[in-house]
Amino acid sequence: MTWYHDLSRSLALFKAHGAAMDETCFHFRTDSAQGVHYIGYLAGYRAPYWIGYCDVPDGCEFETAEALFDARVFDGRSLRERWEEVVIDAVNGLSSDDFLRYVLPSLESSEA
Repeated sequence: MTWYHDLSRSLALFKAHGAAMDETCFHFRTDSAQGVHYIGYLAGYRAPYWIGYCDVPDGCEFETAEALFDARVFDGRSLRERWEEVVIDAVNGLSSDDFLRYVLPSLESSEA
């Protein structure tokens, strides 16, 4: 299992460390055309969680991470429903592997 395929762990990270998870770029391994999708977090906004305009015209914003993960904007299904299909390509400008190596340990140690 890839580090991010534990949905509860990923959602908890997104909720606790939204700024570190900003600009999460991913695709669905089951899609025939590998379209790129973006989700993120911008501190200081009433609805800081967002899904990029490549998925929703003009993008969309959410007050909670749960609302973002439950929005049915990915071919009529939510990110939560499709999480096992997700392949994270980059997080906050780092490859998924570099994020795992350099950022994730410090995020998880701060929760302990």
